This record gives sequence, structure tokens and C-alpha cells, in this order.
Amino acid sequence: MSDLRSKISEIKKVQSDLISGASSTKALDQIYLGLFSKKHGEITSLLKELAGLSLEDKKELGPALNELQKELKVAIESKKKELEKAKLSDPLIDLTYPEKPKSSGMLHPISQVIREMNAFFRYYGFSIAEGPEIETEEFNFRKLNLPRGHPATDLQDTLYVTGGTLLSTHTSSIEARVLTEHELPIRVAFPGKCYRNETVNSTNAAFFHQYQGLAVDKSITMEHLKGVLERFHQYLFGDNVELRFRYKYYPEVTPGLGVDLKCQFCDGKGCKVCSQRGWIEVLGSGMVHPNILKMCGIDSEEYTGFAFGMGLDRLVMQRYGIDDIRKLYGGVVYK
Repeated sequence: MSDLRSKISEIKKVQSDLISGASSTKALDQIYLGLFSKKHGEITSLLKELAGLSLEDKKELGPALNELQKELKVAIESKKKELEKAKLSDPLIDLTYPEKPKSSGMLHPISQVIREMNAFFRYYGFSIAEGPEIETEEFNFRKLNLPRGHPATDLQDTLYVTGGTLLSTHTSSIEARVLTEHELPIRVAFPGKCYRNETVNSTNAAFFHQYQGLAVDKSITMEHLKGVLERFHQYLFGDNVELRFRYKYYPEVTPGLGVDLKCQFCDGKGCKVCSQRGWIEVLGSGMVHPNILKMCGIDSEEYTGFAFGMGLDRLVMQRYGIDDIRKLYGGVVYK
């Protein structure tokens, strides 16, 4: 018992001196751990010794040990406040200096999905490209098998800047540039902004995003296209996603393949988002038309390829449960 009594006195003297001489709150934290940590704390060890003493000895030394704990904790807290007060009054610290701003907010849903899509296509060997928003008729129409007079070139759909310059109506214009300017084989994907003279409603907008993909090499088939699209939608929506493939005409491809996604809002039962159809058309695709390959200087007898263009905004809406495309671009609430 006398040994325990002397330990209490020694700790009180030594630790009191250490606390009063501490020059930082970090040093005080170390002192606290040295005293009260569960495994190696000096006070903790004394409490374990106290437990093995007789009842009489416990009655004598217990209060002294409790008082020591209280004194040391109060001394540590008091010293911390003293150090913090001295720090605030330090003339070397400019209290008017602006604090580093804290991070807040998050990426726009479209930006998040673009990053996820880029990661998917990079994994499968695609490069990521980009193109201009102000485009020429040559790349926006002519090299995509869209001759003069084609309905898609009508002024009602296309927003012209000047006679031969326009706001890009689809990301396929980037496809034409890639085919013209890069060597084969090609495997590339690219997000982009598109502009059309559209009537704005819950699923259509005059400004929107598309995501385009292109692969040209020897022996590319429709099977490759279908496999890429299936794996992509499983990556984005999960293994249980349901797709519907159907033949559809697109001047840029032959044969053309339209792809519908089972509506995530109504599970195919029909709602305002899918116009009561139960399915949302999310992309057009197909085998690159031989005329396009020829116009871009590629031998269509030796090379084949596939291309697809996704309605990126619609994918984002389905992914995050956003029922009106206008919510993606403004602060107005649409019901």
C-alpha cells in the first residue's frame, strides 16, 4: 500500500510540472494519453493496482487516486485554454486573413455520368475525343451522308450562324472529323453539346447533350456493337436493365439499330416520362454507312465499323429519377 501511495505522490509532482511546462496542445494530448490511455496509462495502472488491495486500503487510497485524476484533467484543460488564448493574441497571426474556403456542392449529374461513361469506354480501349460546338455543313451533314435538301438540314431543325456555319446538331459531326483526320484502326467515344430548333417540353430541349461512339477496323460486325451497348447499359443501370433493339433508319448507318430502355420510372407500365409507352428511346446506332467511309477516304471493302449516338440527358434522367429535362438546366421547378 505504501508503494502505491508513493506512486500517487510521484505522478502528481512530475505530471504537474510537465503540464505547466507544455508549450502546445499537442504536447498536452500526449500527456493525457500517457496518464489515461486504457492499456498503458499511468493512472489506469494505478487503478488496476488499487483493485487488488483490501477493502480498508481501497477506502484510504481510492479517494486520493480519484482526486489526483480530477486535478490532472483540470490542469490539462486549463493549460489548453491558456495556450489557445496566447495563440489568439499572437501578433504574428493576422486574424483578418481570409480563411481557406471549405469545399461544398457537387458535380452536375450530367458531368458525373459523362465521367462514368468515359471511364467505361476507356476500359474497353476507346479514346475520348471532343469537337467544336460551331460546325460546318461539311462535317455536320455532307460527310455523314446527308446531302443538300435532306429534311435534317432544314432550317426548322438547324440553328445557322451564317450560310455554311451552324450550331452542331449532333455529335456525329465529331465522328466525321475523327474519320477524316485520324489513322485506322479507330476506337473513340466523345460527349458533346447539341443545338436544335426544338419545341421544349419535359423530354426535349433546344440545347442538349449526346454521347457518341465509333469503332472502325477490319471485320467489325453488328455483334460487336450489340455487345458494347449491352455491357454499357449494365454498367450504368445494373445487370437487370432491360433493352429493346429494333431496326430503324438513320442516314449515317446501314443497317440502323434503335435502342430503347425500359422506363425506370414506371417499370414499363407507362407514365408521362415515357409518354405511356413503357420504353424510352435512348440511342440510335448501326454499321457505319459505306458512303461515309468513302467520303472520309477509307476503303469500305476492307474496313467496316459501328457507331452510336446516345441521348445523354435521357440517360441521366433515368439514372437519377429526374422526370423533366428542363430541371437539368435551370432552377425552375416543373410539375
